[in-house]
Amino acid sequence: MSTDVAAAKHAPRAYDAGQVALAINNIDVVYNDVIQVLHGLSLAVPKGEIVALLGPNGGGKSTTLKAISGLLRSEDGAITRGEIIFEGERIDGRDAEHIVKAGIFQVMEGRRIVADMSVVENLRLGAHTRRDREVRSDIERVFAYFPRLRERTGLAGYLSGGEQQMLAIGRALMARPKLILMDEPSLGLSPLLVKEVFGIIQRLNRELGVTILLVEQNARMALKAAARGYIMEQGKIVLDGTAQQLSENEDVKEFYLGQGAERKSFKSIKSYKRRKRWL
Repeated sequence: MSTDVAAAKHAPRAYDAGQVALAINNIDVVYNDVIQVLHGLSLAVPKGEIVALLGPNGGGKSTTLKAISGLLRSEDGAITRGEIIFEGERIDGRDAEHIVKAGIFQVMEGRRIVADMSVVENLRLGAHTRRDREVRSDIERVFAYFPRLRERTGLAGYLSGGEQQMLAIGRALMARPKLILMDEPSLGLSPLLVKEVFGIIQRLNRELGVTILLVEQNARMALKAAARGYIMEQGKIVLDGTAQQLSENEDVKEFYLGQGAERKSFKSIKSYKRRKRWL
């Protein structure tokens, strides 16, 4: 084992309850009562931070987000062990609408905007759980962050990929979330648009104080934007640390940042049982 891996092999930082927006404690997730995807997964998302969740395809990242947002039921999935705590309230087992009202909104992989609705109609859809009279002013706020969307008056299906991603993020903002779950925001975008989208994500975090859990294949961009990160393989957290620690780790460089000659798995490097750390 390399010195860098040994240095990174530590228990995650423990947070006071008041510091944590979201705590996942030892959850297992099973699909169709047969296929187990998450195995004792634990992580914490501090309030006001961007946290990156990285790992190979099929590692369980999207399942983790769906477990948080209450969308597992639609895919015959269920949390069979453990708990998810959001701002002191246990939310595992709650339906998706309750979780949105609590302040969590997921931006799905592939954008998932409603193609045959206009931009404004899509934005209003994001505010469907609200009963206040400030929806119009919030639409204006979205246009302030995404001025390109103001110019698009046709159907959302005719927007470019980058504009659709901006609309998906804008729709999330319409719910006035405390925590946004972002699943692959750079998917299918050009390098220039990826840089623009990540700049907007950082600006939203900085200016609005929105906490963000970011699932992303572009590890380099994700670690530049995030304060800290977790790496998943086969449904488990195998490495964690600050963004700087992960960026400087030789095995992370080799496996995810394309700075090594041989691709290898973290499975043989680190495996330990997770305990409840953020209660």
